Amino acid sequence: MSCGECRVRGFFISCTLLWSVYFSAVATADGMLPETTVVVLYEEDGEATINIKNTDEGPALLHSVVENVPEDLEPLLIVTPPITRVEAGETQLVRFISTLKEPLKTQRLKRISFEGIPQARAAGGATIGITLRQNLPLILHPQGLPRHHTPWELLKWKRAGQQLTVHNDSAYVVRLAPDVQLLPNDILATLPRTYILPGEVLVAKVDVALDGAAQVQIQPATVYGFSVDSYRAPINTDEG
Repeated sequence: MSCGECRVRGFFISCTLLWSVYFSAVATADGMLPETTVVVLYEEDGEATINIKNTDEGPALLHSVVENVPEDLEPLLIVTPPITRVEAGETQLVRFISTLKEPLKTQRLKRISFEGIPQARAAGGATIGITLRQNLPLILHPQGLPRHHTPWELLKWKRAGQQLTVHNDSAYVVRLAPDVQLLPNDILATLPRTYILPGEVLVAKVDVALDGAAQVQIQPATVYGFSVDSYRAPINTDEG
């Protein structure tokens, strides 16, 4: 065999091994699969639950964590079990229990993460395990507050000079895509994050002049995590 043939054959073997490792990793990368994309804890219930399925081919440890958003660091709930073994193909119920010290006045937002830690394989297996983390929003809903399915309709959009702001004067957490469209100019504006907490005012980043912008078109997300049709709202102009 010539040197050229050796190099070609070596390259082919290397590529084959690389793709084998890649597909093995993909096959074991499904990890822990939550049944929903968002969790709502109603204050009157005192807790919320979610089922997490181990879609891997082997057992794994499920590590569940409650995370604060930077704007709200107050601990409001605990998770149980925080860590547990889940067999392949099995489902684990995870509970989030309220630890409120006083009644809620508005909705509150937390994040929850679920990480599957694969069990070590037997020696000689030479397999690659990939740990994937699922991160979901959790909304705490006050007792007595009506359930509003389209809270983004309560947002107020304002323009003062060349600054565009969005005001959430409601008691609801609003989730939406950060990129918004200004009409009729077809201008792109960007919000600093994908949620607006009750009482907040966010400033959108816009790289061009806002003259003539009369409406904003947003892509909101429902409380239950499903995408909905885009929504248009008027932009109020502060002439002062």
